[in-house]
Amino acid sequence: MPADFDVVIVGAGAAGLSLAHHLCAPGGAVPLSVALVDAPPGPLRAPPRTWCFWEPPGGAYDSSLAASWPQLRVRAADGSCTVSRLLRLRYKMLRSDAFEALVEQRLSRTPALRRIEATVSAVRDVPYGGEVLTQDAYGERVLVRGRLVFDSRPPRRLPPARTTLLQHFTGWFVRTERPVFDQATADLMDFRTQQPARGLSFGYVLPLDPHTALVEYTEFSPFPLDAEGYRRSLRHYTDEVLRLGPFHVTAQEHGVIPMTDGHFPYRQGRSVCRIGTAGGATRPSTGYTFAAVQRQSRAIAAQLRAGQPLRMPLPYGRRARAMDAVMLRALDTGRVDGADFFSRLFRGVPGERLLRFMDGSSRLHEDLLIGLRTPMVPMLRTVVELPFRPRRERPATLASPSPISPTDHEESPP
Repeated sequence: MPADFDVVIVGAGAAGLSLAHHLCAPGGAVPLSVALVDAPPGPLRAPPRTWCFWEPPGGAYDSSLAASWPQLRVRAADGSCTVSRLLRLRYKMLRSDAFEALVEQRLSRTPALRRIEATVSAVRDVPYGGEVLTQDAYGERVLVRGRLVFDSRPPRRLPPARTTLLQHFTGWFVRTERPVFDQATADLMDFRTQQPARGLSFGYVLPLDPHTALVEYTEFSPFPLDAEGYRRSLRHYTDEVLRLGPFHVTAQEHGVIPMTDGHFPYRQGRSVCRIGTAGGATRPSTGYTFAAVQRQSRAIAAQLRAGQPLRMPLPYGRRARAMDAVMLRALDTGRVDGADFFSRLFRGVPGERLLRFMDGSSRLHEDLLIGLRTPMVPMLRTVVELPFRPRRERPATLASPSPISPTDHEESPP
């Protein structure tokens, strides 16, 4: 049975939109027909969210950025700070609605692309390619067939792993009465937060102007908090630590990102592949995903547009994954104090070198230099222990808590 499309993409988040964007770029030796399947507006469609990454100025998405910063700051638990001035890079913030609008401009000029709004019930590998079983807004079942299918939906279960933590966070877009934010500097990690019993926590501040910023409370720990837990932690950070004074909450966001040394299978058969977080694009030690998604999408699109057989690109090499496994285990066991570990790392390693490591693009000699800045005895103990640790399964646990209504927090106490 012939396929309806050359490529079917399931999900229109960062990974799905990025792959469609690169597949539909002008030129290419082989014209491709592409279907992008996304859930209709409603509870199954992801809410607006923020993606951050670093790259040189003049990137492909610069026209749609919410902001960018030439300086990054890390504050230790005692309040001392390290400021990294980025000479060749910029830390960039991209909102999902702006990214979707940018990608939509290209897709609207591509007659070979079709967007389908439907709820996906199953994706399966078949002899002629892949099949996506869907149900449209009228309850009708629709079968979408593709020579290749790329599934970007979040995993229902995380892979077996020796260590699994979650990076979970809630952020408020705040508008303050007085100018309190430095537009040139993003606070990447502020460890003046109340630390959990297991793992670590930090504040994250992305200023948009002197009165406006995204302020987040983030934890690396085994389980998410409930809505009241995030509310309490954010209020402590905004009121007691940052001392913002009166402010209004204009929007909010929440996320749960798996940080695991488990191996995400990037193939579900000969013709069905996983991309994005489901395909291992999330860096286990940091939670950053967007840059790896771009690398993965560009590599896939380049092969298919050139008429080459698909070889799925690995988001991160073996060395990066091995270092991540050691770091996660050391944090989870408490052998290293997370706040002190990251504060010392940023203090002792040049900012751009450390960003390349966090992005998975550092070289061997850079990794070795960074390794020398870590606590040697607990890290070496972890290296010796890891091969004997069994891999265990656990639920994905990626659901959001009940929403925190901005109207409940329109103004902080004086």
